[in-house]
Amino acid sequence: MKYQVQENCLTVFLPHELDHHNAEEIRKESDHLIERNHIRYVIFDFAETNFMDSSGIGVIMGRYKRIYMLGGEVCAVHANERMKKILTMSGVTKIMQIYEEEK
Repeated sequence: MKYQVQENCLTVFLPHELDHHNAEEIRKESDHLIERNHIRYVIFDFAETNFMDSSGIGVIMGRYKRIYMLGGEVCAVHANERMKKILTMSGVTKIMQIYEEEK
C-alpha cells in the first residue's frame, strides 16, 4: 500500500484487492498517519482497486468515524463502476463523496 501526506490530508492508494488480507495493515497505517500528522482529510484512491469485501468497507467506515470526530472529511476518487456500486450498496456514499478526480 502507498500513502501520501500533504499538510493535513492523507491519500491512501488502495490495492488491487481490498479484503481481509490487507485491511488490518491499511487500518493500522492510516490511523498512525492520522495521529502523527494531525490529518483532517482522508482520500481513498480506488484507481487500482477491482475488488472490495466487507473488511474494506470497515476500513473506510472506521476512518470516516475517526476523521468525523476530528471535524474533517473523507472522500473517494477514481472508483470504477464496480467500486461505485459496492460503495453505494454498502451505504458509504451517504457519508462521503466520490469524485472522478482528486480535488
